[in-house]
Amino acid sequence: MKGSVFVEDASVSEVSKNLTISDIARELGVSKTTVSRAISGKGRLSEATRNRVLQYIHEHDYRPNLIAKSLAQSKTFNIGVVLPADTNLTEIPFFQSCLMGICDVAASFDYDVVVTTATENDISLLKRLIKNNKVDGIVLTRPIVNDRSIDYLKQTHLPFVVVGSSEEDEVIQIDNNHIDGCCELTSVLIKSGYTTMALLAGNQRHIVNTNRYKGFLKAFKDNGIPVNETLVYTDMTSNVLIDRAVDTIMNRKVDCIVCSDDIICSRVLTRLNETGYSVPKDVKIASFYDSAYLENYNPPITSLRIDIKTLGIEAGKCLINLIAGKEIANKTLLDYEIVLKKSTM
Repeated sequence: MKGSVFVEDASVSEVSKNLTISDIARELGVSKTTVSRAISGKGRLSEATRNRVLQYIHEHDYRPNLIAKSLAQSKTFNIGVVLPADTNLTEIPFFQSCLMGICDVAASFDYDVVVTTATENDISLLKRLIKNNKVDGIVLTRPIVNDRSIDYLKQTHLPFVVVGSSEEDEVIQIDNNHIDGCCELTSVLIKSGYTTMALLAGNQRHIVNTNRYKGFLKAFKDNGIPVNETLVYTDMTSNVLIDRAVDTIMNRKVDCIVCSDDIICSRVLTRLNETGYSVPKDVKIASFYDSAYLENYNPPITSLRIDIKTLGIEAGKCLINLIAGKEIANKTLLDYEIVLKKSTM
């Protein structure tokens, strides 16, 4: 009826809210073990009894207490996410998007997310999280060469997945196909006539950077063109190093500068502007990773686009399935998109 107000029966609401397994067992004249088996789906129980218990639960809107559920199943219903403690401000959006994807999946499975950090030489916070039994599994982000976190996690036998690639094949990895993506973008540039090409790549202890470098080299091999190693600059970890590399490269009249990520690319563009060079008139520019940092550059930058949140979603799904004892592929490679823009035209 229009304008009517429905007032919920407070006594019914309160009963539903405070209902326990013991209450259900008493009302149905069965044991608490029978109720627990019906809820969990484990143990021997007739279909008729199981349906009777589940029907009662549905009618009374019963939700198991999470603490009791955790004790019964020996689970915390928490998953841990390990972020690199040495992340700089420009890298935060990547890890934030990845974390959002993990959180979305965790919530849909009634899991919470506990975030901690680790560095190359200090994994004490990760150890504390596991030794205190705070989580059922771990998502490790940004793996590196000879990763101490991975070595430790393997010893604990706790389920874990890696966002990125690992040197160890038995580790479950969720990554984008950086090698093929960077190879394809470099091949497009080569076929556009840009054969004198420089590469500025990041820290080679980060496996994502080594994979991007491999993709760059593979493109030249596939196209039957030798790579000019004197135009390859790795471990570009500071503005000073990038500026020096750009100055040297521009004196050598290259066709195109390829950057392994958005941070390096942003600094390259700044240096070119400072020294009076124009893109794409004087040199073409491309990046192996797109982000918000490159959105406002004019001309727009040719780049490799990947969906970071989806990376987190897939990592979260894999970990929760792994915790549940399901079979998981050792390596999942997500797709990419090549976006050609005016910086290489």
